[in-house]
Amino acid sequence: MTLLGGLYLFFFVLTVSSYGQPIPFLGTIYHGTAAGILVFFDSIICLYLFLGLMKHQNLTWYLLLAYNAFEAVNTIVNLLVITHAELEKVVGEKIDPAGLLASNTGVIVAILLLSVFIFHHRGHFTNRSKYLF
Repeated sequence: MTLLGGLYLFFFVLTVSSYGQPIPFLGTIYHGTAAGILVFFDSIICLYLFLGLMKHQNLTWYLLLAYNAFEAVNTIVNLLVITHAELEKVVGEKIDPAGLLASNTGVIVAILLLSVFIFHHRGHFTNRSKYLF
């Protein structure tokens, strides 16, 4: 559980470090204030998941599975809806479509494997409290 908590703490740090950058979300690339708001809420969610993991909160088990499912759906939607031209415009350099497909497929597989791991370790989430503090 400690390694899983560390992983979600790492996700939190990655999310916070992307503040100010364009963010793809459900098929649209957001810039500026909208991107900042999305990063803020994603950071809060990742922080909650980390704290819930450290406290073995039962509610966190459900939230982890829901968050991972949403991230997989978001990745698929972004892959299908956002064009290579849009990405190249935002990034400022040429993007390899095959590499983009391979990396996003790898991310989806990793999220699904992580979700299976979390699903099978439900017994570790023993804290039935609805509140973290």
